Amino acid sequence: MNRRLWIAAAVVTAVVGLVVALALFQPWRLLTRSTVDEALPTATAVSAESPGPSGTATGSAAATGRHTPSAAAAAPRVLGEGRFVDGEHATSGTARVLELADGSRVVRLEGFSTSDGPDVVVWLTDQPAGDDDWHRYDDGQSVPLGALKATDGNQNYAVPAGTDLTELTSVVIWCDRFDVAFGSAPIRSA
Repeated sequence: MNRRLWIAAAVVTAVVGLVVALALFQPWRLLTRSTVDEALPTATAVSAESPGPSGTATGSAAATGRHTPSAAAAAPRVLGEGRFVDGEHATSGTARVLELADGSRVVRLEGFSTSDGPDVVVWLTDQPAGDDDWHRYDDGQSVPLGALKATDGNQNYAVPAGTDLTELTSVVIWCDRFDVAFGSAPIRSA
């Protein structure tokens, strides 16, 4: 009877340990991928046609005397960009910091690809990108931009208003659960 009790206790402990390990490490995420393809952000342009009193169009911009900004005027200005380098996981693509016509700024990941994982977020940080010391990214100044939207594709992350970009030198794909960088990209002025 004593031996059966020990075996039962060992089985229960093993099952509980397995459940905790699966919940913590989420190993199935090594096999999952997701893709998003967000459009290049632009400031809202004035419409070429304005609605009339009944909701019908009244004519073109020239006819109404309204000016429609050109595509070039509404295109975002590149403040900096850099290519991703691997951290703990293979990561590729380009990170760009863009300023929109309205003054707001976004980080855009283009042609981006990395691994899936638990609690993966995007940061701007003052730490240099690229070398093997990927634990340092949570030691300096960082600005969280949000949870990673997908493992692959083109995606945009709003930079909080009032963020001083002068000291922030890289974009990092960071796993909060394990305190590791999946990859990082230096942001060099355009």
